[in-house]
Amino acid sequence: MSNWLISLEGTQAGHQLAMYLALLAAVLHAVFGALQKGRHDPWLTRGAVDACYCVMAAPFALFVVPFPEPHMWAIFAGAWVIHLIYKILQAMAYVRGAYTVVYPVVRGTGPLFAVIGAYLIFGETFTGIQWLGVAVLLSGIFGLAIYNLLFLIKDRQTLPIALTLAVMTGLLVATYTTFDAYGIRATQNPFTFLTWFFFFDGLALPVYAYYRWRTMENAPAPGPLMLRGVIGGLVAFASFGSIMLATRLDKVGEAAVLRETSTVFAALIGWLVLKETVGPRRIALMSLIALGAVIVEMGG
Repeated sequence: MSNWLISLEGTQAGHQLAMYLALLAAVLHAVFGALQKGRHDPWLTRGAVDACYCVMAAPFALFVVPFPEPHMWAIFAGAWVIHLIYKILQAMAYVRGAYTVVYPVVRGTGPLFAVIGAYLIFGETFTGIQWLGVAVLLSGIFGLAIYNLLFLIKDRQTLPIALTLAVMTGLLVATYTTFDAYGIRATQNPFTFLTWFFFFDGLALPVYAYYRWRTMENAPAPGPLMLRGVIGGLVAFASFGSIMLATRLDKVGEAAVLRETSTVFAALIGWLVLKETVGPRRIALMSLIALGAVIVEMGG
């Protein structure tokens, strides 16, 4: 399968497949964010997810895919640090703000930084129409942030810090998207990068999550928490794997922007599943973010 994927790089078929993979990643990432913000403490959920996908990835990394080339170890170390900082910032934001407040700002801010990173590292450029799409996307982001600051009553005291953390998390999203795109292109077999990434990435946060769980007065039962971890691990494999393969097949910037249609799916999940109040004005602003992503894709 890896040989087939590699043969599609730089082709029209590869472009189409990258678009579908980025859209799949958008849906799955919205689901993943809801899992982390949902029933349990975000730190515990993230720790359970990381532990599960570390265990699931280990046999594939050790016995199935080709062993990483020597230069890949430094890349894995860099990816581990970047993703750890990202996860810490994201959990801090989710603790302080509602899912439908934090998630759109995180996922909407990321593409702007990712486009800049793709230009600096990969030499990718955008057309005038694509920059118009970026402007539409940013208008949705900042409009949503201003609306939340002016009108939301719940979590009012923690809302400014939640939005600040969301923007910082968005910067880390762009950083890991660009860095990981470099990493998956630096190895012959893309699945070598993916399996070893998940193996290393899942080593750190479960330790803190376990400590946090042990010290809680009303710690949740481990069974349902770990079940959420298994589901989250499978979703993470599909979501991250899809966007990483998309960045190998086609432009990093376009894939990163198209993935941010996840804001629409996040709004639906927040309303239908998490029972958060969304409202027509916030849905319209989230849709602007998604519309901007579509314009970027269509204008390429």
